[in-house]
Amino acid sequence: MSVLNAGLIGCGRITDLHAPGYLRSDVARIHAVCDLDPAVAERRKQEWGATRATTDYRELLDDPKIDLVEIITPHHLHAQMCVDACRAGKHVSVQKPMAMNVTECDTMIAAAHEAGVKLKVFENFVFYPPYVKTRELIEDGAIGEPLSVRFKLGSSFRGGWPVPLKAWAWRLAEETCGGGPTLFDDGYHKFSMGIHLFGPVAQVHAWVDRTFGVVDVPALVTWTHTDGGRVGYIDATFSPHMTVRSHYYSADERVEITGTEGVIWVTRCTGQLLDEPPLLLHREGRTTAFEDIRADWLDSFVDSTHHFLRCIQEDEEPSLSGQRGKEVLQFVLAGLQSAETGAPVRPDEIVA
Repeated sequence: MSVLNAGLIGCGRITDLHAPGYLRSDVARIHAVCDLDPAVAERRKQEWGATRATTDYRELLDDPKIDLVEIITPHHLHAQMCVDACRAGKHVSVQKPMAMNVTECDTMIAAAHEAGVKLKVFENFVFYPPYVKTRELIEDGAIGEPLSVRFKLGSSFRGGWPVPLKAWAWRLAEETCGGGPTLFDDGYHKFSMGIHLFGPVAQVHAWVDRTFGVVDVPALVTWTHTDGGRVGYIDATFSPHMTVRSHYYSADERVEITGTEGVIWVTRCTGQLLDEPPLLLHREGRTTAFEDIRADWLDSFVDSTHHFLRCIQEDEEPSLSGQRGKEVLQFVLAGLQSAETGAPVRPDEIVA
C-alpha cells in the first residue's frame, strides 16, 4: 500500500502535537505545509521533512500528490477550507470545534459526502489512553450502572509551554473563536467526552460569568443524558496566579465517573497537579491504580491521527465523524444559549 501524503494547513503552536502522528507513522508522511507566515512555513518544512511550503492553502490543495489535509486554523476559517479541500478530493481532518455554527457543519458534511472523501473532526481526548481505559471499564461494568460524570477544568497564565500572544488573541474574539475560550474552544473536549462516555444529551443548563471581561469562567454546566437518568457537569475556573505543572498548555483537567458500584478517577490530562497514578478505580472497598498506562497527552494526538489514517486505508468511517462533530457542537451551543437565557436547552433544538 502506498504512503499517504498529508498537507498541514496552519503551523502554529498546536501543530507540535499534530505532526508526531505522521512522523511516527509508517503509512503516512507530511508532504506539504501551509502558514500565512512564510518564515513559519519554511521552518516547519525543515523540521518535519516536508517537500514543499506555501502561504496559500489553495496552492496546497492543488497538489495532486496530497491525499489528506489537516486543517489547524482559527475556527472561523474551518468551513470554507474544509469545503475547498473536499472539492479538491482530499480527505479532511479538521481541528475541533469543526465550525462556528450548525449551518457550517451541515455544509461541510455535505461537501465530504458529495466528494466521497472522509471527514473527521480532530478531537484528541477520546483517544487519551486513560479515557480509553475508562470507557472499557464502564462497558465492562466495573462501576455498575453509570450515574454521573464530573469534569474539573482549571486553567492559568502560568506553567506549560510558551504560546504566542496572537494564538490567544483570536480565541478571545468571538468573531474568530465562535464563543469563549473556555467552553467553546477547550471545553469542546469535555462535551465530546460526555457524549463519548454516556451517550446522547437530553438537556443542558448552564451559568457562565466572565473573568477580566473576556474569559468565560467561572462556569457551571450541567446536563442530563437520554439514557436512564445519567447526568454530567463541568466545573470551570481560571486561576491567573497559579502555576500549572505541564509539558503543554497550562490546563488542569480531572474527571470523576460515579456508578452504582464504584468510582473512576482520571487524575490528569494536559497538566499534572496531582502526584497520583493517571487512572484510579474504586470498587468493593478497594482502590486499584493503573500506573503503567500511557498518560502523555501527546499520545492522544498520535493515536487520533493513526485512527484517521487507518480509516482512510480501510475505507471506514472515523469515530469522530462530521455528524458526531455537529452533535458535540450542538451540545456546546446549547450550554452557551442556556447561560444567556437562564433556561434549560435541548441540543437538538440548536439548528441552522
